[in-house]
Amino acid sequence: MNTVCFIRYQLDPFQIPAFAEYAAHWGEIIPRCGGHLIGYFVPSEGTNDIAWGLIGFDDLAAYERYRARLRADEAGRANFERARTQRFILREERTWLASVPGTFARERHAVP
Repeated sequence: MNTVCFIRYQLDPFQIPAFAEYAAHWGEIIPRCGGHLIGYFVPSEGTNDIAWGLIGFDDLAAYERYRARLRADEAGRANFERARTQRFILREERTWLASVPGTFARERHAVP
């Protein structure tokens, strides 16, 4: 995985549980369509209306193949429709990142 799509969501803070359910559905859909789901994260402390989603791909061509599969995926279309009708996402921003070699998913050292 060399490329990560970093998604920043601005949410309706009163609908965090609805967004969490939406994110949980992606937990099944994204891997099935070819993405490497790193995770979704909802507010816990501090700012109460920002959430994050991180999805990894080998390269942008893999992302394009994923997008085509996602458009054809019935559950994926239903999840997008859920967000549209329930309106818990107010804004979505995508940033593309490249991992720095030797820094991604490093194991933690034992602390004495």
